[in-house]
Order: sequence, then C-alpha cells, then structure tokens
Amino acid sequence: MLRPMSEKWDRRFIALARHIAEWSKDPSTKVGCVVVGPDREIRSTGFNGFPRGIDDTPERLNNRALKYPLVCHAEENAIMHAARTGISLKGCSAYVTWPPCTRCARSLVQAGVSEVMYPAELQIPDRWREDFEISSSMLDEAGVRSREVPDA
Repeated sequence: MLRPMSEKWDRRFIALARHIAEWSKDPSTKVGCVVVGPDREIRSTGFNGFPRGIDDTPERLNNRALKYPLVCHAEENAIMHAARTGISLKGCSAYVTWPPCTRCARSLVQAGVSEVMYPAELQIPDRWREDFEISSSMLDEAGVRSREVPDA
C-alpha cells in the first residue's frame, strides 16, 4: 500500500522532475519524470529525448520530419530504463512536469504505476486539451490516481 507523501516531498519530486526536464535534447518539449517507490526511493527517471542508439546530429535535431517520430516521452524513457535495469514500477508514484499524453498514460498503466502527480495551475493549450482529457479518463478507468501538486 502506498504511504501518503507530504506536500513537501511532492514539491521536492516535482522540482527534481523539472531539473531532469532541462536535460531534454528537444527544447520545445522539456518534460521530466521521476518514479518514486512507496518508501520515497527513486526507482527511475526520464526526460524527453531520443531512444538510446539514435544519432542526434544537428540535422536530426533541426528537421521535424526526422525528429518527432523518434522522440521518446519522459514517462516512456523512465519505464524503459526501469525495464532495462530490472526495476519494478508497480505501485509507484510518477511525478511529471506535464500531464501525460494518451500514449504515456497507457504506458504508465501497463507499468503498474498507482499515482501520477503534476504541477498545479498549468495552462493546458487548447490543442492538447482533448488529449489531456482522454488520458485523464484512461488513468481514472485503470484506477491510477492523478492529482496536482501545488507550488510552494
């Protein structure tokens, strides 16, 4: 069973996710993810970037047609890292700097994550609002709690 975290710890993990987001190779989608176990131990982290082994040359970074089909989202990178290292994410909490898209929501459900937290009062642009609503309902239907973490 998940031990509830205090708002102080929630804010710390969101701050860490924001720091990790700065490592993103794609400046237009700086998203970070920290997956935390029941005893506040960090199980995995991820940020938006290219899958391991992809050559991120300046041509690839600046060409949308080459770049976006290969970008892995922060949540998926965290899940892949955990899988490569044999770490279970079942029952864990995922702290992300941006609410997960439908693709990432599905991946989080499949990985067994129990809770998703993201910063409060984010301004979701209209072009992403429908995807955000769909991913929220996917998480709800799977029994994954999602909530906002207030800023300090």
